[in-house]
Amino acid sequence: MTRPMIAITMGDAAGVGPEIIMKALAHRELYERCQPLVVGDANRLRQAGQIVTSSLSIQPVTGPGEALFEPGTVDCIDLGLIPDDLPWGKLSPIAGDAAFRYIEQAVALALANEVDAICTAPLNKEALHAGGHPFPGHTEILAALTHTPEVSMMLMTPKLRVIHVTTHIGLVDAIARIEPGLVKRTILRGYEALVRSGLASPRIGVCGINPHAGEHGLFGHGEEEQKIEPAVRALQERGIRVEGPLPADTLFFRAQRGDFDLVVAMYHDQGHGPVKVLGIEAGVNVTVGLPFVRTSVDHGTAFDIAGTGQADDRSMLEALNQAVLLAPQLR
Repeated sequence: MTRPMIAITMGDAAGVGPEIIMKALAHRELYERCQPLVVGDANRLRQAGQIVTSSLSIQPVTGPGEALFEPGTVDCIDLGLIPDDLPWGKLSPIAGDAAFRYIEQAVALALANEVDAICTAPLNKEALHAGGHPFPGHTEILAALTHTPEVSMMLMTPKLRVIHVTTHIGLVDAIARIEPGLVKRTILRGYEALVRSGLASPRIGVCGINPHAGEHGLFGHGEEEQKIEPAVRALQERGIRVEGPLPADTLFFRAQRGDFDLVVAMYHDQGHGPVKVLGIEAGVNVTVGLPFVRTSVDHGTAFDIAGTGQADDRSMLEALNQAVLLAPQLR
């Protein structure tokens, strides 16, 4: 079987991205499953390798055709944007701009079918903005660069998958934005992603907005009946195994014990909280709806430990594994 080529963006160079990449690519068995190609800065990776006491060598390349894809060597499309003396753990407009440029390059490769998927190391939103790119995060950047009108964020842990109807907006704005069409499209994106990854008939649970999913009008102003129920009914009529709106607290408990394959969260913290309690170290962020597969670590730049070698690479490894699993089916 052909090993899919995964472009790994280095993220914010002042954060833990370079370190977790160097740690993850030290796992030789990874090269049996994929061809990893870092998009970043070769010298920053060398510095990170010294910090984590890695024996890996860095090979700068200009494109996939020059890469070796051999254990012991990290192939890196070297954009050369980071100065040698950039401090670790400090917010930097230079690092924020570079993080955007890495994504831009990886997207170009994916759209040209030169790589099979993108796996992203974390960026820092404040540094991104300081660098001249006023996006809320990776998801919005990827949507803009691919001219995709609507995408969804799906978080995955070994016990739980959660897709979000809204993400990086305030709670009041999120409730206003939720409507049956958006809920339906979000559920469908999650359903199709799971079917393509090999799950024939996924079981989907949909969260309510209010406590106890409104309890038949006792809480809220009829949001469940107006915004969620029409979408659920329409998909049930198509034969999709979807239930809801359900009380979020009990739904997440039922999902992690195996009753559901996917939870549909209405807003950012409703979905992120349970996922991060259950497994931030092995959590993966998947952007659903793009013309290519994109996975990411489910943690931030961790400026407080950047440059110390303490960063945990488990989420990066899992993100790479999920990219490998999804890439052949979704291309």
